[in-house]
Amino acid sequence: MAIMIETHDVRDSALFMLCLVVMSSVVSVSVSGIGNFYDDTDMSWGDDRARIVEGGKVLSLSLDKASGSGFQSKREYLYGRFDMKIKLVSGNSAGTVTAYYLSSQGPKHDEVDFEFLGNVSGEPYIVHTNVYTEGRGAREQQFYLWFDPTKNFHTYSLLWNPQNIMFLVDNIPIRIFNNYEGRGVPFPNRQPMKLYSSLWSADQWATRGGLDKTDWTCAPFTAFFSNFTVSTMPSMDGKDLKLQGQGLNANGRRRLRWVQRYYMIYNYCQDHKRFPQGRPRECRLSRFP
Repeated sequence: MAIMIETHDVRDSALFMLCLVVMSSVVSVSVSGIGNFYDDTDMSWGDDRARIVEGGKVLSLSLDKASGSGFQSKREYLYGRFDMKIKLVSGNSAGTVTAYYLSSQGPKHDEVDFEFLGNVSGEPYIVHTNVYTEGRGAREQQFYLWFDPTKNFHTYSLLWNPQNIMFLVDNIPIRIFNNYEGRGVPFPNRQPMKLYSSLWSADQWATRGGLDKTDWTCAPFTAFFSNFTVSTMPSMDGKDLKLQGQGLNANGRRRLRWVQRYYMIYNYCQDHKRFPQGRPRECRLSRFP
């Protein structure tokens, strides 16, 4: 769903230096190590626009006027932490979307999204996040970043466990979606998901609600990926849930508040025009909606 937003100045970027590490109470985690794209992924569409180079260490996706491209993980997962280093399309990237997300299949699919919305040269990317449960999304939050994501690789992480879903950028939490299933809010905890990534054109909505179109004279547009790692939980049958909790300590909570205060530019929980009947239930329950 496309969301129209108004931009504002990003403030206090120097505070980023305070936000180096999130301390999570992670217990009993199996780590796969840095993956090899040949071993861990399949090219899903786009023909040779998706390329693996440097012996499997780097993958590139390209977009031209004829087609975009994408890849997906060979395995599917039920819970885990998913890390990927990404360097986004540089220059005039208006109308382009680089997506990095988890998804199951079917009409009532679950999905956890990072989408990076391109912009005209010199204007900041928008990080668009969403959570789908049982085929229903409409839980968008959008952010600016405190750095230029086209200059260097940065790590984008999805942490999914029975208690919550967390979005992190360079190990700094930007969003948390808690499990309130016991209070009537569906939570993705039954359908295994694969990891997907794609680069495509959505200039009908991606940049300023579709006002800025893709400039095909700048094509091909290319994004780069590396260091794909997955950390999975040892037991998925519910017996060891007390060992699977992952939460933020006081420093992590402060960093989450910092991002949401200075870099969040849209929050569905605060869109009263969109929900005149009242905020969605998870927004009323969560400390960090």
